[in-house]
Amino acid sequence: MTLPRSFAPVNIADKLDETGMRGQNFIFLTDWKREQLISLFEAAQMIEPFWKHRLNLMNNRILGTIFFQPSTRTRFSTEDAMVRLGGSVLSESNPLHSSSTAKGESLFDYLRTVSTYTDIIGLRHYDDEKVFSSLNGATVPVISCGWGDVTHPTQGILDLYTCYRAFGDFMGMKIMIATPDLSRARSGHSFAMGLAQMGAEIIYVGSSKNKMLPLVHDKLNEAGAKYEIYNDLSNAEIMELMSDCDACYLPGCSVPKDNPEDRAAFLDLIKPFYITLEGLETIKKKTGRKVGIMHSLPRNDVEFDHDIDNSEFQLYFQQMAFSVPIRMALIAAMVGVK
Repeated sequence: MTLPRSFAPVNIADKLDETGMRGQNFIFLTDWKREQLISLFEAAQMIEPFWKHRLNLMNNRILGTIFFQPSTRTRFSTEDAMVRLGGSVLSESNPLHSSSTAKGESLFDYLRTVSTYTDIIGLRHYDDEKVFSSLNGATVPVISCGWGDVTHPTQGILDLYTCYRAFGDFMGMKIMIATPDLSRARSGHSFAMGLAQMGAEIIYVGSSKNKMLPLVHDKLNEAGAKYEIYNDLSNAEIMELMSDCDACYLPGCSVPKDNPEDRAAFLDLIKPFYITLEGLETIKKKTGRKVGIMHSLPRNDVEFDHDIDNSEFQLYFQQMAFSVPIRMALIAAMVGVK
């Protein structure tokens, strides 16, 4: 037997370096090759057994989180990831009122300032164009924690990792992304970009009233994505399409409650998309296929039957559970482990 020179115990620092993410921004999943994402997943899987214990991979490192939009899961899990890596967090959850942004400071200067105090930044912002024009202000790596309507890769990577852990090989995998508003489905599109890199097939179900943004089309096409878009289907037609999929992803409603007109329009359009536990059980009985239900959360009562919570089809709570180890791996890969 001849062993290669590389034969040795796996070193997590080497696995993180294989991602090529050290010092880089995390903006679109199409920026990363399949092999790089697999290396990130393998690092996350190494972290999984220990993620509820404090690891010492980011000692004396600081994460700055800047959230111009509300968040529960993304902010908490990103901050939790850094703390469990042994690092610290500086957090700003209301910069429009409690930071110098309220005095007129530009986003460029804000990012330059926060870079002085931190080793990595997690940024959520409502205006992707403003972020792209200001990003050079940062002198440390920046994670997109959701920018405008086009990119939310840190959500996309945890969705992708959940599929990796649930289904294994992406080749031959078919995922439905269903929402009446493809114009604002940044989490669904980020997931789709990751699926494209991994070789999975994507079935979009949407509405002709809220079509996909050109930038998302361009990113998917550049990645050679295998995707189809169906608009204005009935519930029966959606469930028929779903019966040939491994999972159905629901990006939810990103329209805030202080925009009641647009929110009401979304909630009206979503009626044909409603998923019942009975419908999923019918698919399993007819095809033998167990379709996993994924959601970026928070959910609305009109999206799916809450009886799915305690069923074999539920994946959305698992997504939350996997979010911390994959974000731990992401932060460690971007900052680098000595």
